[in-house]
Formats: sequence, C-alpha cells, structure tokens
Amino acid sequence: MTKSEIQQIGFLIFPGFPMACLTSMIEPLRAANEIAGQLRFGWKLVSEDGSKVTSSAEVSFEPDCALAEAQALDVLFLLSSPGSRFVHEKASNGILRGLQRHGVTLGGISGGVFPLVRSGVMEQQRCSVHWCYEAAFRAEFPQVDAADEVIVTSGRCHTASGAAAAFDLALRMVEEVFGADVAHEVACWFQHPMMRGEGVRQRIPMQESPDARFPDLVARAAALFSQHIEETTSINEVAEALAVTPRQIERAFKKATGQSPSHYYRALRMKAARQLVLYSKDSFADVAAAVGYASTTPLKAHYSAAFGVSPQEDRARINSFRVRDNIPVPSV
Repeated sequence: MTKSEIQQIGFLIFPGFPMACLTSMIEPLRAANEIAGQLRFGWKLVSEDGSKVTSSAEVSFEPDCALAEAQALDVLFLLSSPGSRFVHEKASNGILRGLQRHGVTLGGISGGVFPLVRSGVMEQQRCSVHWCYEAAFRAEFPQVDAADEVIVTSGRCHTASGAAAAFDLALRMVEEVFGADVAHEVACWFQHPMMRGEGVRQRIPMQESPDARFPDLVARAAALFSQHIEETTSINEVAEALAVTPRQIERAFKKATGQSPSHYYRALRMKAARQLVLYSKDSFADVAAAVGYASTTPLKAHYSAAFGVSPQEDRARINSFRVRDNIPVPSV
C-alpha cells in the first residue's frame, strides 16, 4: 500500500483539551484498520510549538510535531477548550488558512470550534456548537451560524459537538473508506448503539420526572423559557401562550421537576450566564444584560446561590481547576 492511500489525520491539541474527544476519534479509526486488515488511517498529534501538552484530565501528551511542521495531512482537527488561543495567533492562524488553501480539510471538536472560527477559515459556514458553549459562542461570533446538530460538514470543514459526536464522525469516516459493514462492526466493538449523522440535534439533559419524561405541558413551557433568556418572559405570558392558567403550569412543574417554573427558568438563565462568565470576555454588566438582568447585583446573588461562587471568582478560577467543591467546568 502506498503512503498516498493512507488518510493522514492530524489532531492539533491545545492545553486543557478534552482527552475524551481525542480517544473517541483515534480508537474507532484504529479498530477499523484492524477489522479490515488494512492500514488506511494514520494519525499524528500536533501542538502549536511541538512541546508537551496537558489535557483537561491532567494527562500529558508528546506531540509528533509542531503546527509549522505538520506536512502531508489530509485532515486536521482542533481539540481545545473554548478559551484556548494560539500563543502566536497571527502566525498560527495563517498556517491554518494556508493548510486549507492547499487542500487540507479542517475541523473542530467540542471547544475546538472556537479557535477554528477565530482563525478565519469558517467564513459564512455553519458549525456544530455544544449546547453548554452556545451562549458564549453566539456572544463572540454573532455572524456565524451555530447549529445544535451533533455533526456539521460545511464546505471543507467538519465540526462535532463533543466526544460522543466525535465517535460518530470517526464512524462516518470509516464508512467512507471501508464501507458500512466495517463501520457497523467498529460500532459493535465499542458497544456504540447507533451512528448519528448530520441533521441529528443534540439532546440537552433535563431533570427527569418520576416517570422519566417531561409531560407535554412542562416540555412546551420549558421550550418557551429557553427561547426567552435575554428578553425575559413571565409565567403569566407563558400560560397565555399555551392557553392554560399560571396555576396549571405551577402544578405541572412542581410535579414533574420538584421545583417551581420560576426556579427552573432562573436555572436556565444562570446556566447561560455561566457560559458567558467562563468562556467569554464580556463584562459582568454585559453578562447580566444577556440573561435578562438590568444590573449585576441580582445576577451576582442568583449566580452565587446557583454555583456557590461569585461570577468574579468563577472567572478567576477557570484556568486553575476543572472540578472543585462539586462545581463542574464542562470539558466535553
């Protein structure tokens, strides 16, 4: 087999990248080579300067080369947290644009879509954005079409929302090279229940009711709440839109979620606020306005009640911890 028949895939890793996204792509590609008995996928790790990179799990990786030395790649995926930036931004972004001009397919997994878009290679293209980063992404890139689909291919760019989506994307690559039978066997090896393709929307976790599902009224009300984060709505307005009484919504939420609709709504707004605090450079006044608060004072009080830390403390600690005091910082 000639070298040109091997699809060479690079993984550009940034400090604090989610390790699961890397293994979720490499393992199915490795398994496909073994099952088919052919070496059709090769891969190498790349960092900006070629030095060791530590993942969000504090596991260190030795890259094969620096970005400037990444040659003969067919695909290059960026893996990072949302706040990751190149040390030498102008030069490294230029290298990415040059690779794209020379036919390399680029991609971003999870938070990797942030440096991918910052590089300038995603002009007027759609990309998959994990739901926990959506508010921060839209704040920084209002001109980019952020999709809630697990995988998006736009032009010659592939984006996937997280580690599970990365596995699906790898299976699709396997299917294109080896066929559906090998892709199916790879999925079976890893007990992966189904291969999701483009057009499949992300599933956002919700607190389950005792019978493991939201009743229709609660689901419809929750959808309206989620659509009114910046321009807030009231229980009365939601009830009017759904042609029910506020009391009906109160009872339904209490039974299904164990909390009032107002507390559920506030939790949605706090989750959006936390995305902006952790993954954007917006001022706290701008964060407050983005989630429907006229000033920072009530935002800070509700934020502290929800997460046990103030917005200032949360932002200050983002680069120093992944999980502390039972407060998770997403790395998906």
